[in-house]
Amino acid sequence: MGRAFEYRRAAKEKRWDKMSKIFPKLAKKITIAAKEGGPEPDTNAALRTAIMNAKAQNMPKTNIDAAIKRASGKDAADFTEVNYEGKGPHGVLVFVECATDNTTRTVANVKSYFNKANGGLVPTGSLEFMFNRKAVFEFAKPDGIDLEELELELIDAGLDEIEENEDTLYVYADYTHFGEMSQALEDQGIEVSKAVLKRFPTTPVEFSDEQLEEIEKMLDKMEEDDDVQAVYTNIA
Repeated sequence: MGRAFEYRRAAKEKRWDKMSKIFPKLAKKITIAAKEGGPEPDTNAALRTAIMNAKAQNMPKTNIDAAIKRASGKDAADFTEVNYEGKGPHGVLVFVECATDNTTRTVANVKSYFNKANGGLVPTGSLEFMFNRKAVFEFAKPDGIDLEELELELIDAGLDEIEENEDTLYVYADYTHFGEMSQALEDQGIEVSKAVLKRFPTTPVEFSDEQLEEIEKMLDKMEEDDDVQAVYTNIA
């Protein structure tokens, strides 16, 4: 999982760095969380996580506050979180997570991205078993930390593995243990910088550089869409 994760993380962050729409996407997550669980981060874990992830992307406090306020406004949009699945160039499998106030518009857009790349949508649920959904927590490696001891402390919270990359640690758990792991890390005095749910391919596939270039063009188009929150593939 390490190499596949590193490739997708690097590729995705490279694309997102170029995107001018990252703040609206983060704001949408905050608004959805605030609308569903209330505007107070102290009593709304989902909102607390959305704010933390926004801050990790250097989203200004004014933007965060505006997104929370928008959730309680009279004209607040009624967002729906919906997933689409498809096959892209060279048979690459693609799982698309969206948040939208108009599913007709969103499905039409996502379908067009696949079609223009000689791919297409597949029935919902077709690719569910092709991806494992994981909770991923990222934080700076604390000075003097004993990783073996940390692993033992986190096992009961559903730990799958801990991955180290220079001065950063990544903790993985099944998505059903998101809340438990978040609390366990907090109990250890660890300040998490990012906490997200991600999908990892169960059977990663190798593609040539030429094929990857074509696939990335389609992914770029998808991730530029306002309604698309995340895109996952089975690229190794």
